[in-house]
Amino acid sequence: MSIDGDEIIQEFLVESAEILDELDRSFVALEADPGDHARIASIFRSVHSIKGASGFLGYSRLEGVAHAGEEVLSLVRDGKLPLSPAITTDLLAVVDGIRRLLGSIKENGVEGDGDFSELIGRLKAIRAGGAPRIEAPAKSVRSAPTPREPAAPTPAPERATTENRDHAVGESTVRVDVGLLDKLMNLVGELVLARNQILQVGVGKDAAFLGAAQRLNLITTELQEGVMKTRMRPIGSVWNKFPRVVRDLAVACGKDVRLELDGSETELDRTILEAIKDPLTHIVRNAVDHGIESPQTRTSRGKSAAGLLSLRAFHEGGKVNIEIADDGGGIDPERIRAKAVERGVVTAERATQMSDREVVNLVFAPGFSTAEKVSNISGRGVGMDVVKTNIERIGGSVELTSRAGHSTTLKIKIPLTLAIIPALIVHLGAERYAIPQVNLLELVRFENDQRKSRIEQIHGALVMRLRGNLLPLVHLRDVLGDDGIPAEDDAVNVVVVQADDRPFGLVVDGVSDTEEIVVKPLGPELKGINAFAGATIMGDGRVALILDVVGFAQRAGVVSQVRERTLALASKGTSFDANHDAAGALLLLEHGDDGRVALPLALVARLEEFQRSSIERAGPKRVVQYRGDILPLITLDEVLGARATSVASDDVLQVVVFSDGGKRVGLVVGRILDIVHDAIPVKSTGARAGVRGTAVIQGRVTELLDVQAALRVHEAAFS
Repeated sequence: MSIDGDEIIQEFLVESAEILDELDRSFVALEADPGDHARIASIFRSVHSIKGASGFLGYSRLEGVAHAGEEVLSLVRDGKLPLSPAITTDLLAVVDGIRRLLGSIKENGVEGDGDFSELIGRLKAIRAGGAPRIEAPAKSVRSAPTPREPAAPTPAPERATTENRDHAVGESTVRVDVGLLDKLMNLVGELVLARNQILQVGVGKDAAFLGAAQRLNLITTELQEGVMKTRMRPIGSVWNKFPRVVRDLAVACGKDVRLELDGSETELDRTILEAIKDPLTHIVRNAVDHGIESPQTRTSRGKSAAGLLSLRAFHEGGKVNIEIADDGGGIDPERIRAKAVERGVVTAERATQMSDREVVNLVFAPGFSTAEKVSNISGRGVGMDVVKTNIERIGGSVELTSRAGHSTTLKIKIPLTLAIIPALIVHLGAERYAIPQVNLLELVRFENDQRKSRIEQIHGALVMRLRGNLLPLVHLRDVLGDDGIPAEDDAVNVVVVQADDRPFGLVVDGVSDTEEIVVKPLGPELKGINAFAGATIMGDGRVALILDVVGFAQRAGVVSQVRERTLALASKGTSFDANHDAAGALLLLEHGDDGRVALPLALVARLEEFQRSSIERAGPKRVVQYRGDILPLITLDEVLGARATSVASDDVLQVVVFSDGGKRVGLVVGRILDIVHDAIPVKSTGARAGVRGTAVIQGRVTELLDVQAALRVHEAAFS
C-alpha cells in the first residue's frame, strides 16, 4: 500500500481504538440503564463507523464481526429486542473481537486467522429470536440507508450538533507520536542542564551576559512547562477500562458491584500513568474478588446486596493521591496472622508481637495469599507485593487500612512526574546529593550550644527534639558508609524528610539551594541499591545521586527503629511512690488543651493507634476489636474524675494499652509527648481522683497518674 494508504490505516487504527474504549464504558453504562436510547444510538453509530471503514479498507473479517454486532444493535435500537446481560456479554465480545483484529493489523498488517464463527453464530441466533427482519448484506460506510434499515431514534438536529462538535474538536487538536514527545522531553532536559551550567558560569560576568542568561532561563522555563503539559494525561484514561473490568469480574464471581469514579480529570505524567496501570488493575480485581462479598452474604450481614467500589484521585502536596475503597468484608487480622505463620512469612512468636496494622500490611509480603485455591483470578501469591514494589519504584507510597467486616481502603501517593523535578541539593564532604522536594518537610540548624539539649541518645538510638516531638535522627555519612572527613562546623544541619508518613531527620554537612534537576535512570550496576532513585547532572557537569527517601529510610532502619525503640523502653523502668522521687522512665502525655500527665512506662503494655472509625459500642462502653479480643476504652477525663467527654474527633486515636492478669484496657490520650528518664522529685500528693502526686517535668507542672487505682475504678476487669 502507498504511503498515503499507510497513513489512512494508521488513522483508522487510532480512531478505532478510541471508539472501542468508549464502547466499553457505554455498554457497561447501558446495562445499568437499558432505556437510554441516545446511548444505544451512539453505540450503533460507533460500530457502524468501524464496519464501514473496515469494508472500505478491505478488512472483510473485521467487517463481518462488526456487521454481526451492528445487526443485533439495530434490533435493540428499534425496540424490537430487549437488552439483557447475556446479550450485553455477546456485544462486549464483539468489541473484544474487533480489538483483537485491530491488534493483528497493527502488529502484522493483516487481520490474522482468528475464528469468530461461533460468536457470529450466537449473534445470528439472537437476531432470530427477535422480531422478523429482512436480511441485509454488509454495507460500506458510504452506503445510504434503505427502507429494511430504520433510522436511529435520535433526532436529526442532535446528530448534526454532535457531528459539528466532533468536527470542531478535530480541527483544534493534532495527534503526536509518543516517541516524538519522549524525544522532545529529553531535548528539553538537556536544555535545562545547559541552562543550569550557563547560570553557574555567569556568576560575576558583565550585565549583557547576565541579561542574556536570564532571558534563556525564562524561555527554558516556559518551554519546559509547555512540554510537560503535552505529557500530562488525565487519570481517567486509565480508569476508563475499569467499568468493563469490574463488570466482567463481578459476573464471573457471581457478585453485584457498583463502581464510582471521582477525580477522573486529575492529570499526571504519562510515564507515571503507564507505571500505575497494572498495579491499579490488580487492586481493583482484588477488591472485587476478595473484598466485596456475594449478595447473599451481604444481605445476611445487613448490607445492601450490591457492593460499592470507589476510586478517587486528587492533587495534594505536590503529589497525586489515589484512594481505592470498598465496603466489603475487610481484612481479618487474625486470619492474616494465622496464614502468615502457616506460610512461613513470619514466625509464630513474631506474629503475636505484631499490631493489627502491621499484620494487615503482611498482604504486601512476597508470596503471601489468603486464597484457599488457585484460580484464574487469584491464589498464586503474586500481586500485592508487586503492587507495592512498582509504586515505590516511581517514588510513591502505599498505605492499607481495613475494618474487619466493613471496609478496606488503599491509599496511594505518587509524584506528578519523574522527568524534571525540584530538589534540594545537600553536601557530604565533596559529594552532592539531591533530595526530591516532595519528601522535604523543613530545614533545621542546631548551633553548638543547642546540640546537647536538642540531640540525644535513647537506648542507643539517636533522636532530636523538635517542637515537643522526638524524631529519629540519621547521619547521611553513616548510612552511605562514607568514611571521609566531616565538615569543620560546630553546628549540625538537619534536613527533616518524610518517608511512608514517618518524619525523620537527616544530618548532612551542608545545604545548597533548591533547583530543578533532570532525572536520569541509574545504570544496571546501581539499580539494586534502594537508597538511590536516580542521578542528575549538575551545572558544573558533575553527577549527583538522587536519594530515594523511602528506600533510604528502610536502609537506615528508620521505619522499624521507632517501633523497636518503643518496645524496648516499654520493657524497662520502675513505678514511683508519691512520697519519693518518680524514678525510672515516665511516659509524658497531653491532656485537654494545656494539661500534662505522666505515668510509669513499666506499666505500659503497648502504644497503639486506632482509626476512629474502628471504635464501637458495647452497651455504655467504647470498645475496639484488638488482637482477637475486645479492648475496652477509657479516656483521661474519666480516669481523672472529670466530666466524661466523647472520644477525640481525630481520625487516628493514640491509645496506651495496659495489661493485668491477661486482661487489657486502652487509655485514649490527647497526644503522646515524650519519654523522661531522670528522677523527678514529687512536689505534692494527689489532690483529685486518679492522681498520686504532682511534679515539675521539663519546666511544666505535671500530674502523676495513679494508673492501677484508676483502672480498678473504671474497668471491672482490673478489680
